[in-house]
Amino acid sequence: MIASLLVLAANPMWMTAPMPGPMPTPSAQERVALNGVSLFVATYGKGEPLILLHGGAGNGDHFANQVTAFAAKYTVLVVDSRGHGRSTKNAEPLSYALMADDVVALMDALKLPAAAIVGWSDGGAIGLELASRYPTRVRKLVVGGQNATLAGGKSAGTTETFPAYFARCAADYAKLSPTPKGFSSLQQALRPMWRTQPNFTDAQLRGITAPTLLLDGDHDEIVRADHLEHVAKVIPKATLVFIPDASHFVMFQQPKAFNEAVLEFLGAP
Repeated sequence: MIASLLVLAANPMWMTAPMPGPMPTPSAQERVALNGVSLFVATYGKGEPLILLHGGAGNGDHFANQVTAFAAKYTVLVVDSRGHGRSTKNAEPLSYALMADDVVALMDALKLPAAAIVGWSDGGAIGLELASRYPTRVRKLVVGGQNATLAGGKSAGTTETFPAYFARCAADYAKLSPTPKGFSSLQQALRPMWRTQPNFTDAQLRGITAPTLLLDGDHDEIVRADHLEHVAKVIPKATLVFIPDASHFVMFQQPKAFNEAVLEFLGAP
């Protein structure tokens, strides 16, 4: 099913790069040792568990525009993926499968049998790994701005969005990471993954049993719209929503529309 949210903006917001502000104060935060690394997780709100997975080179604080809205109805767990933000990495090559394994190990440590997953960009690829390989652990899945195969991607345009995003990631890393001078090392670790992944087959996507929302801006710089339309047809319980006047950075540029789409989907029977 394909839908469109009628959100109009006077100016081309999709060409801008509004970065999220500071996170609210969590009710709890901790580092969990698992799979040879230390994963940082912050908790907000009360209710059924909802795990937020950020984009590549970023960190969980990039959900600052979402946490308050989501925490009004859910126990929101904001995770820094291995090597990102406040989490550590080891010598293992980064992969979406490895980071999905980390999420499952974290859920085991926190005694969470299952949770809803919201992943943006790289976090969306991790979400697809979780829903494909650990179907009983994912109640519902939101995939924001993420292709399922390399063929579904495209080269970024020449707007200010990606340079601004990576500048923010570098500044955050220097502030948050236990290895504050290691951002270039993280980038070097990410590049081989980005060059070779994701590569989900249609058979793998058909095996996803969780209700799934594919959510993207209508001007995504790096993900093809026709590819998402195909993925939405292949995943059995998938809905595709394009938010107007938004790019790959839809949750930064149109947070109200993004949050409303996610909450409506999560709250549906």
